[in-house]
Amino acid sequence: MKVPGRLHPVEIFYTQEPERDYLEAAIRTVVQIHMCEPAGDILVFLTGEEEIEDACRKINKEINNMGDQVGPVKVVPLYSTLPPAMQQKIFEPAPAPLKERGPPGRKIVVSTNIAETSLTIDGIVYVIDPGFSKQKVYNPRIRVESLLVSPISKASAHQRAGRAGRTQPGKCFRLYTEKSFNEDLQPQTYPEILRSNLANTVLTLKKLGIDDLVHFDFMDPPAPETLMRALEVLNYLAALDDEGNLTQLGEMMSEFPLDPQMSKMLVISPKYNCSNEILSISAMLSDNCCLLSYSDKANGTVSPLCIC
Repeated sequence: MKVPGRLHPVEIFYTQEPERDYLEAAIRTVVQIHMCEPAGDILVFLTGEEEIEDACRKINKEINNMGDQVGPVKVVPLYSTLPPAMQQKIFEPAPAPLKERGPPGRKIVVSTNIAETSLTIDGIVYVIDPGFSKQKVYNPRIRVESLLVSPISKASAHQRAGRAGRTQPGKCFRLYTEKSFNEDLQPQTYPEILRSNLANTVLTLKKLGIDDLVHFDFMDPPAPETLMRALEVLNYLAALDDEGNLTQLGEMMSEFPLDPQMSKMLVISPKYNCSNEILSISAMLSDNCCLLSYSDKANGTVSPLCIC
């Protein structure tokens, strides 16, 4: 399905040779755009929080070293665990020139792929796309779920380039070769159901009364091995009996928005009189968890505080 939208023309540039270090190449491209290109904000796509914060520091340092030759910049990070007040900074205007008729200021947003589809930032004219993003991958054989830096798909690359043409004609700098784009990138991103641990999904489907999971009409059917591993884990946790039916414990576990292992841990914690401790551990192990600290003046200690 295609939904036409108003889009200004976007000029796309590729590198002549593959880049050895995409982070250094992205920072170098930002500095070159700021020095040579007309006014307009820059959007840089990177893979994770640590990489984004590192890039922001390096961009600020590089541009501050140039002194008055170039205009001022406002470098803004954007990722999902950033506090809302910090996320709002991406909508602030670019800084004014340092002196009258001086080089214009520029806003530089360094973001994960949250800026690919979730929101539109006005004023973006230049997009830098290194061609990578972090994707969740689950290995059912060793039962490990991990975030891996993986090449993006062609659909994602088109989406990223489109960010540059929302308000005026723009430019997209892809830090990979045209041959790589045509031959190496997948046409579409694999659906998350094919890359995830299905234990929580199976528990929810069982709670909804769907017993025949093998013949269930999934839009993208997951691998049978992943489904079998999920049933195996739920049976081991006593959420399903040997016939594959939901147990009373399984019904309680399905009410929690957590992995089955953690929801089982929470449900049985009162039996061992450790509910508070288990609650803290579960919160700290959950996604999008922000750790702060608070000081206990009476005891002179500093303890972690989890806000999820």
